Amino acid sequence: MNETAYAKINLALHVRRRREDGYHDLETLFAFVDGGDRLSATSAGQDSLTTHGEFAGKIDDPFGNIVAKALSALPHGEGWAVTLEKRLPVAAGLGGGSADAGAVFRMVEGSHGLPDDWHARAASLGADVPACVLSRPCVGTGTGTELEEVAENDLAGCPVLLVNPRAPVPTGPVFKAWDQLDRGPMPKGTLREIALQGRNDLEAPAIAICPVIADVLTALRETGPFLARMSGSGATCFALYDSEAALKAAAEKIASAHPGWWQMAGKLR
Repeated sequence: MNETAYAKINLALHVRRRREDGYHDLETLFAFVDGGDRLSATSAGQDSLTTHGEFAGKIDDPFGNIVAKALSALPHGEGWAVTLEKRLPVAAGLGGGSADAGAVFRMVEGSHGLPDDWHARAASLGADVPACVLSRPCVGTGTGTELEEVAENDLAGCPVLLVNPRAPVPTGPVFKAWDQLDRGPMPKGTLREIALQGRNDLEAPAIAICPVIADVLTALRETGPFLARMSGSGATCFALYDSEAALKAAAEKIASAHPGWWQMAGKLR
């Protein structure tokens, strides 16, 4: 079995309030890029996880990894030997671990089917995991686990460039640094309209913690996208373009000016 853990981006992320339980009520528009980590699985006597790839060294405890937890959360017959190629940066606002878990759910779905309560099992692993199981555009509310799929995807195939300055940004401190000002609900409309009219309320607190994010956004905006924004709690930022040629030129310009930054070019699913 083989599956891609598609990179998640937040086209818009509106934080509405801090709840008494310490979590936050938010409204977000999830979208997914056609590339990401790669997982494969074969039958084995017991479950196991092997990691490799550029960012595999950033996973502190492979056996406590969310992939192993996803395997434990789902009935999947005999053991699986899972190999994870970690191609997405960690603590980067791309839902990397959640995307990996989502890929496991899809592999289980294809081989054994998912239990009726798969959504609750996914949400218990992380707020982004249910959306990453779907890996299709959807609106998330509550803590991000309450999902509504988007009827018309007018950004399917849109060229997108992801850029990360290789600076990990843990989610908790960014949410804690949010100023608790409710700047209003996420707009309605098509994906493109929501993206253009929306915002990311975590951008300012993330930049305060990791100032180089502002440099990434400036560099992306100078390449002429129709939208450039930070994803999630950072530090990855994305830019959307109207053509493949514009994307290619932007990727080359960023690579030349900032050779140390990580980047991935692709299309929105």
